[in-house]
This record gives sequence, C-alpha cells and structure tokens, in this order.
Amino acid sequence: MLPLRDSVPGRTTPYVTVGLIVANFLVWFWELKAPGVDVHVFRDGYYPCALDGPCHLPPGFHALPWYEGVFTGMFMHASWEHILGNLLFLWIFGNNVEDALGHVAFFFWYLAAGVAAMAAQTFVTLRFADVHAASIPNIGASGAIAGVLGAYFVLLPRARVLTLIFVFIREIPAVWFLGIWFLLQVWTGGLALERPQAGGGVAFFAHIGGFAFGVLSGLFLVSGRRRPRGYDLR
Repeated sequence: MLPLRDSVPGRTTPYVTVGLIVANFLVWFWELKAPGVDVHVFRDGYYPCALDGPCHLPPGFHALPWYEGVFTGMFMHASWEHILGNLLFLWIFGNNVEDALGHVAFFFWYLAAGVAAMAAQTFVTLRFADVHAASIPNIGASGAIAGVLGAYFVLLPRARVLTLIFVFIREIPAVWFLGIWFLLQVWTGGLALERPQAGGGVAFFAHIGGFAFGVLSGLFLVSGRRRPRGYDLR
C-alpha cells in the first residue's frame, strides 16, 4: 500500500516537516558523492555493536560512538527507493503531528522517536542475533517516521488516506491504513527473528519501537487535551 495524500489539511505551515525532508535529501546527495553510498554508510551509520561490542567491521572502518551514530544514521539512506518511500510518508503524515505538538516540540520529539526506534532495534539485535548482525549499519529515517505514524494513528484515526493498492486507488480510514502497516511490521519482524534472510535487511523492530513511541505520545496528547481544535475526527 502506498499513501498518496490524507484528508486533513495542515493548520499551520509545516516548517519542521519540510526542513527534515530537505535535511534528509541534503545528506543523501552528500552520500552520493565520492567515495559513494556504501562507504558513507559503513563509516557513518549506527551500529548496535557500538553499545555492546565487539564490532566486526570491514578493514579500515570503525563504528562511531553510539550517541553519534544514532543521529547520523537516522538521516542516512541506502537508495533512492529507500529515501523517497520514507519521505513520502513523512510528507503526508508529518504536518498534522507537527500541528499537534508545535514546531519546536515536534523537532525534538522527532529526534526522540528516532532514538526510541534505534533502541528497540538494538535491544532485539543484541538479545536475539549474533555479533555479525550487530555489526551491520542501521540507517534510515523510517524509525522516526514510524513514530509520526503512531502519533497520527491516535490523533486522527478517522482521517482518510488516499491509497494506491496494487493498481487500484482507494480512500481508506487512517486507522486501517496505519493499523495494517503496523501489523505487517510485526509479522515480518517475527519472520526475521526466525529466518533473518526474510527481513531483507529492513530494521522492522525500529519501525515497531518508533510506532509504539508515537502511540504513547499521542495518548498523552489526547489525555492532556492538546489535540488541535478541528482535529477530533474520531
């Protein structure tokens, strides 16, 4: 399923959402420069083994300290498909969460969602995988964006998402779109635990951890009645 747009227009200019998209693209264009994406990923990605080593990296590479790599990694991507897919989701769902939190709070919340996502993936990797899996760089904005999706799931469950499903275009409730997305992450993550090759290198538990962080944040906003007026679509 590919989202095309949602039914809830933003109430303010999404400066931070746009800024995050621009920042991710700037980092991506930097990655494309010599010596190339692979070298940049190995040099500046986040490694779970940096938290609990040892790390087994290719000769000439050394893991950044975890408190640096967790932030560099969340702005890096591995391919055009990777970055375009992630930023499409951020563009569609980010503006409404930014409205709910406010611009400055949303920026720091987004970073916190990325850290929570990396923490979840790191826990699962160190607990259930071997040293070689812990020595694979984790990159991408998808963990932080999963936090955005989790918050949107709570704040705007009855919003509608225009969705491309194979060759069909349908408008479906956000709670269904995001719920199905999350269940797919849980299901595929379980497969990846049993058969790591089934994961295809995707950090599914970062998605799960980020989404859970977003849901909890959204519940806090709802309980504190901080949902913007006009957004109570449930």
